[in-house]
Amino acid sequence: MAAPLGGMFSGQPPGHAGDSRGQASLLQAAPGPPRASNSTLVDELESSFEACFASLVSQDYVNGTDQEEIRTGVDQCIQKFLDIARQTECFFLQKRLQLSVQKPEQVIKEDVSELRNELQRKDALVQKHLTKLRHWQQVLEDINVQHKKPAEIPQGSLAYLEQASANIPAPMKQT
Repeated sequence: MAAPLGGMFSGQPPGHAGDSRGQASLLQAAPGPPRASNSTLVDELESSFEACFASLVSQDYVNGTDQEEIRTGVDQCIQKFLDIARQTECFFLQKRLQLSVQKPEQVIKEDVSELRNELQRKDALVQKHLTKLRHWQQVLEDINVQHKKPAEIPQGSLAYLEQASANIPAPMKQT
């Protein structure tokens, strides 16, 4: 699977020889505002995330008294991050679409693999529940056996009285 994806990021259709520029060249071609020559969507996503984090822990915001200014700055950082995240998602969706058109069998293989993994996960869950079910069935059988034992007591009147008195709690002392 690495060979088809290598071409996907280089700007060439999958199946062609890889480009030495790697992922960066195509990531720059994603829609949106123009970027610096060395900047990629991933770089911008990372820097915008760092800016969001920095704005939340910045001493300027901690010591600031104008809450509206702080809120506006944080909102702008978060909005920029969300915009770049949408652009990145769009890029990968476009690549997924290209892959599905050029190599539909690859998409089917991935779907089959995901379904197999899901079946294995569900089988493991069923086995876990069956184990619990067997445990509780055993507990219920043990309880039923304990309740049947009093019926197996000898029929003599003295034995019955002894068994019945054993189940009566001792009287509490009054002080």
